[in-house]
Amino acid sequence: MYAMVLHQQQQPLRLEQWPAPVPQDHQIQVRVLACGICRTDLHVVDADLTEPVLPLIPGHQIVGRVTRVGAAVTDVAVGQRVGIPWLGGSCGRCFFCRRDQENLCDDARYTGYQIQGGFAEYAVADARYCFAIPEGFTDLQAAPLLCAGLIGYRAYRQVQDSEHLGLYGFGSAAHILLQVARYRKQQVYAFTRDGDTAAQAFARDLGATWAGSSSQLPPATLDGAIIFAPAGELVPAALQAVRKGGRVVCAGIHMSEIPAFPYRILWGERQLTSVANLTRWDGEAFLPLAAKIPVTTTVHTYHLDQANQALDDLRAGRFTGSAVLVPSLSGQGTEARSG
Repeated sequence: MYAMVLHQQQQPLRLEQWPAPVPQDHQIQVRVLACGICRTDLHVVDADLTEPVLPLIPGHQIVGRVTRVGAAVTDVAVGQRVGIPWLGGSCGRCFFCRRDQENLCDDARYTGYQIQGGFAEYAVADARYCFAIPEGFTDLQAAPLLCAGLIGYRAYRQVQDSEHLGLYGFGSAAHILLQVARYRKQQVYAFTRDGDTAAQAFARDLGATWAGSSSQLPPATLDGAIIFAPAGELVPAALQAVRKGGRVVCAGIHMSEIPAFPYRILWGERQLTSVANLTRWDGEAFLPLAAKIPVTTTVHTYHLDQANQALDDLRAGRFTGSAVLVPSLSGQGTEARSG
């Protein structure tokens, strides 16, 4: 198979031919149909996350068609379409796993980080950690739901009762979560980089009540906020924007240093918390909801050998919505939007 491979962090991926992986025991092999590109992939390549298994095939928002199953697989069949997410396995025995907090397991393993991922024509995954893809979504539209959607939803559940909700960093996750919040009749305030008028217009098109720069205060006091951007300076900005008793959720796997801030902006029983990884429950809860709404994803497609360009475009903020790799080679990227 062809794959885009990371041999050294802070270096470009290389297009290489690798043996197609063979499923073992509880694993399935899938032919990759689409693989979403996540900011976590960027953190792996850029060495913000420091424990990858090298050489590494990144990618953890995989939509694939099952081509082979391991001997212990009983509930997934050849030909089935499945989604492979970030969480690829956990120990099942530790303090956290026994309390349905497998996302915090110290021995957890992650797709596209310790497990070879989906920037390739084939991938294998533990069938017990995969999800069925709702029929209403195309392969391209489903891919961003598998991390941007799932992590976003996990963060959202902590502020789901907010009448006025702020989203800091209007990328893949935020454009999905805005639609969930609007479905629940919430007022959404979208914060972008200074001067990013394209992202602000995109947020308003999706139903945001207000969209502006993250250096601004919104026109209404927020009940809750989610920070998707990996910028530590947004923490005190969000705390200043929420009311007393409000909650700020940090949803990224990596963030720059948080600057010192005065206690008065935390005082008043404001809460600052984070989410880490995801659980299988998140997928089981979110994917049917996304189909019911239905969530509409805006995707920009790149062919497999354009992975480095896609990562650079994400790094520079050159597109709105989500980026998705398709396994074919040597073509031009396109934009699509459908439910």
